[in-house]
Amino acid sequence: MPLTALVTGATAGIGAAFARQLAAEGSGLVLVARDTARLESVAAELRAAHGVPVEVLPADLTDAEATRPVLDRLAERDRPVDLLVNNAGMGLKGRFWQTPLADQERMLALNCTSVLRLSHAALGAMVPRGRGDIIVVSSMAGFAPGSRGSYGASKAWATAFAESLAGQLTGTGVHVSAVAPGFVHTEFHQRAGLDMSKLPDLMWLDAPAVAATALRDHRAGKVVSVPGAQYKALAVAARLVPRNAARTITEAFRRRAL
Repeated sequence: MPLTALVTGATAGIGAAFARQLAAEGSGLVLVARDTARLESVAAELRAAHGVPVEVLPADLTDAEATRPVLDRLAERDRPVDLLVNNAGMGLKGRFWQTPLADQERMLALNCTSVLRLSHAALGAMVPRGRGDIIVVSSMAGFAPGSRGSYGASKAWATAFAESLAGQLTGTGVHVSAVAPGFVHTEFHQRAGLDMSKLPDLMWLDAPAVAATALRDHRAGKVVSVPGAQYKALAVAARLVPRNAARTITEAFRRRAL
């Protein structure tokens, strides 16, 4: 019987890359995003290309009530979800105090609270049956969040959350990991209103490569996956450099590249 993966933010970018790779492997899919038309389009594409079952669940994951059908689907015992990919996320333009509080709260609801809620529902079904997988899409921003405001802080939480769950789940048959990419060619920055034209080509990653690395590292038992040699080096440096120096370097890079 084919495995089933539930992917959030599945209509574009890293989420769509996860969906396409998993469908190519023969996995059934449950695709979650806000835009019903785009969901149906991606689902039709994957059904036609790979002959796999694809469900769609339109949902705004920043809204607790709208998220309820997704939680219910993850909790199903008769139709188990074998892999949850917590990919949906957002960023904001401007300094923390320059953006509306409602936007900040919406970002935290998506980047943190929805990850918490969906993971809780999934683990409630996965742990009793002794198998299952969760991948949390975090960010390099979480390794040096000092100048990235609440976005960096939300991604630091996402990585720490995955690491904490991985420790608690030892021996259960369930594995949780985080993938922390750097800058990726997706709609993310455009939606946030960020001008990325000054960023060097060296710093860009492609979404399919990020998804492939995340899946490979997760299956190898890694808890934190960092795609790209350039970002692996930066992740090591972030752990070695004093935090005050990391904040200074991150802010200098942000001012120059963004």
